[in-house]
Amino acid sequence: MSERRLISTAEGTHSGSFGPSEWGLLAFAGVTWGASFLFIAEALEAFTPAQIGFLRVALAFIALSFLRSARSVPVERADWPRIVVLGVLWMALPFILFPLAEQRVSSSLAGMLNGAVPLFAAAIAAILLRRLPGSKQMIGLLIGLVGLLLIGLPAFTAGTSSIVGVVLVLSAMACYGLSINLTVPVTQKYGALPVIWRSQFVAVVLSAPGALFGIRSTQFDASSFAAILALGIGGTALAYIAMSILAARVGGTRAS
Repeated sequence: MSERRLISTAEGTHSGSFGPSEWGLLAFAGVTWGASFLFIAEALEAFTPAQIGFLRVALAFIALSFLRSARSVPVERADWPRIVVLGVLWMALPFILFPLAEQRVSSSLAGMLNGAVPLFAAAIAAILLRRLPGSKQMIGLLIGLVGLLLIGLPAFTAGTSSIVGVVLVLSAMACYGLSINLTVPVTQKYGALPVIWRSQFVAVVLSAPGALFGIRSTQFDASSFAAILALGIGGTALAYIAMSILAARVGGTRAS
């Protein structure tokens, strides 16, 4: 499948069983992203959703800017549209959707709904690659779907606010599922750092205007800023690099 197509993915370079490095990458990304929902809840004590989204990606971009390998690899002009899409769908948009959701549902519920990412990733990969997942993966996905329904359905009896919160989380997860697939070809071509760093730049530019709203009424709080710092360095810089490396190796479905 041509890497020039904007909405496309690719097979991973490693089709065998996970080794220690693959399990390590998956565990690190999973634990870090799981903890992110707690950090978002803490950050909301002092910052708006738009400010949280901007600050976490800005801090990640600044941190990765110190790494020469992020800046030194040139990216062909033809691949920039995909990087822009990643900046929008994998960063700018979900980074606002998550805090908006956690104004309506608990961080624990948002974290449990995080299990929807493999479902979206597998469905999108099946469409793009025109091939269904294997039987074992299908069983796992069906179990995940049942679990997701059991977690999410009670929110639909808890009022409109909870329903909106669940929809916002699932929308962000759909963005993740698509993006994990889209990142595979360009990460295989350039490496994780150059792709993530440039995507973060796009997200910073797009997120900056929204962060200005409400800035006058924002009261700085050290605990909330520390939570955003953890979101930026851990959940946005390091975890995204880990997931990109893993997706390039094993493909979007297995990585998620």
